[in-house]
Amino acid sequence: MSYRPPLPLIALGAAAALLAGCSSTEKSGQSGDVPLVEDGKLLNCTGLPYKPFEFEDKKSGDIVGFDIELMDLVAEELDVEQEVIDTPFEGIESGAVFASNKCDLSAAGMTITEERQQKFAFSDPYFEATQALATKKGSGFDSLESLKGERLGVQMDTTGQMYAEDNADGVEVKDYEDLGLQLQALEGGQITAAINDNGVLYDWVKERPEFEVSTEFDTGEQYGIGVGKDDKELLKVINDVLAKAKDDGTYDRIYKKWFGEAPR
Repeated sequence: MSYRPPLPLIALGAAAALLAGCSSTEKSGQSGDVPLVEDGKLLNCTGLPYKPFEFEDKKSGDIVGFDIELMDLVAEELDVEQEVIDTPFEGIESGAVFASNKCDLSAAGMTITEERQQKFAFSDPYFEATQALATKKGSGFDSLESLKGERLGVQMDTTGQMYAEDNADGVEVKDYEDLGLQLQALEGGQITAAINDNGVLYDWVKERPEFEVSTEFDTGEQYGIGVGKDDKELLKVINDVLAKAKDDGTYDRIYKKWFGEAPR
């Protein structure tokens, strides 16, 4: 199915007249039947770094990762280029990036929650996740109970922060704007442990043998791609692309590239 049917000249003229009367917060781009913020681009608001989902490749300077490759498939289907916009996660989680038309979608390793669904729409789930705890290897901190009197780092506005605030009794919770700052604090000894999604923590400890993921918490989370509540055409494209990628093996190939094994 093509999402870029040719428009007759009269339709283009009508579209131009309509756009001339649009406010600055209305979408002005168009890719076939799918309205986009900017012509020729699929704008993806995401919070960097969140390796291996989205992060900057130090050699090339490109933004790469699991989410980025999946959204390249969506961009290819729309015959446009993906452009990544580094955005504080609170702006994504609150839905502000959609309300202000800063981006078309957000692929940000983001858990589908009822609260978030009230602010914006989600694609079908595309990744299974749970919360986990990273600590110094052999420290013995393998539960929230064992951290009483200690300092626990969380990433702001994430399900990890919510879980810690609900369950970490007697623990000092210290919040950080992004994953990078959170894990820098753990590595530098400012916090005793860090809670975040298992995928990013297992990736982080692979290059740091002095640290370990000491436990996981069965939170049963699923990631979704965020879009504005009224972006039904784009949402359908995303869901169709994800379903096709899972059916034809493309999803498994991308998953194995970034996580070392195919999904179970």
